[in-house]
Amino acid sequence: MSDISSKLAQLGRMTPSRVRLDASASPLPLSRLLAFQEDHAAAKDAIFETPDWDGLRRELRPLAQVSSRARSRAEYLKRPDLGRQLAPGTELPLIEPDLAIVIADGLSPPAVTAHAAAVVRHLRALLPELTEAPVCFAEQARVAIGDQIAERLGAQMVLVLIGERPGLTVSHSLGAYLTWAPRSGTRDSARNCVSNIHTSGGLTPPRAAERLAWLITEARRLSTTGIGLKDRSGELTIVS
Repeated sequence: MSDISSKLAQLGRMTPSRVRLDASASPLPLSRLLAFQEDHAAAKDAIFETPDWDGLRRELRPLAQVSSRARSRAEYLKRPDLGRQLAPGTELPLIEPDLAIVIADGLSPPAVTAHAAAVVRHLRALLPELTEAPVCFAEQARVAIGDQIAERLGAQMVLVLIGERPGLTVSHSLGAYLTWAPRSGTRDSARNCVSNIHTSGGLTPPRAAERLAWLITEARRLSTTGIGLKDRSGELTIVS
């Protein structure tokens, strides 16, 4: 085995991703071709599923469930800008919490069903004061819709858990975005992101909650997120 092949084989053992397709090698085995087609179909199907809102509602007891300005899944996919805005007439109470948690379907509703409640549950165990943090569900939503929700609630900080764009390896990956002082028009550079949250070789919900707990604690101490808050959570251990 050549040196490059050896290194690629080593890399392949570290990830469930397809590391290399060698055009000069022998024909692709049928089993791998079928697996690729199955993963491609799963990624496409994931976009059009609906989160198990009823199951999430039983566990998380949300304050509200809102929708974006996108009136259908088709419109949501064609007009990303509409997914960042609350539907006209949306009303939320001005309760001024320290943190609001928004759970948004995004591009992978199955990720929300599979991992969102577990992340919140582990996060509350690490930071018990978050038990009182209001949770809102958002349909046909993009990350920035959390800014408008937080603004209307009067929240100091918002955590958005959202289904990430499905891939050919994992179609149920969750992303988390933390924003200090969220307002309409907040730039992405003002957010901290924890991505690749799933149980198929990614960041598991307990590990993601540890990282988010560290970021929330530091955001409070520094009164900032994004480029002003470098993620050093891997250097510390949070004790519950």
